[in-house]
Amino acid sequence: MLARLVEAIAPQPGDVLVEIGPGEGALTAPLIERAGRLEAIELDRDLAAALAARFPPYQLTVHCADALDYDYARFPAAIRVVGNLPYNISTPLLFHLARYADRVRDMHFMLQLEVVERMVAAPSTGEYGRLTVALQARFAMQKLFTVSKGAFRPPPKVESAVVRLTPLAAMLAIDDDILRRAFSARRKQLRNALPGVDLAAAGIDATLRPENLTPADYARISALIASR
Repeated sequence: MLARLVEAIAPQPGDVLVEIGPGEGALTAPLIERAGRLEAIELDRDLAAALAARFPPYQLTVHCADALDYDYARFPAAIRVVGNLPYNISTPLLFHLARYADRVRDMHFMLQLEVVERMVAAPSTGEYGRLTVALQARFAMQKLFTVSKGAFRPPPKVESAVVRLTPLAAMLAIDDDILRRAFSARRKQLRNALPGVDLAAAGIDATLRPENLTPADYARISALIASR
């Protein structure tokens, strides 16, 4: 599984690789072998110290910090972000990383399968939601492969998958407050989920539900509100 993940990432010498949550370094070692150098963000001080002792500074820099509020603009542009993300923080972490889309070359993550299915979901499906729209406004996403429970020690209770995120050449500007309001009432019609918004002026059918709109639709609504 690790070999397949590294092949999907295809690290090269000179890449600015940033690994989130390296833990004991299962993915770190093959990435360094291919790329020569890696930046890592690890919250656990003991794990960070062990990694720093295992690899020389010219191969690995460990930032002992919380990935949820880390300033990724501290790295050079065109960073390649990778990681087996902790499932309990994966959604807020993805929202945080999306803010740096213009500084990213690509991102490869192993996540809970359910989260990956939400990321790549199509409108008018049960998996489609706020996370979907926020990410699809900035990235093209591809589910690469699933990972069985037996690949982990101990085996988790959920299935996993690997996903690739590549920034779009033309990203959409969407007001996150609009997404919050809309998807907190996802079963209501838009005229009830977004009261006070002139949906007709944005060319949106007010009888639709939040899950029926595309990211481009939400971008039009956001632009209309910003203009007024």
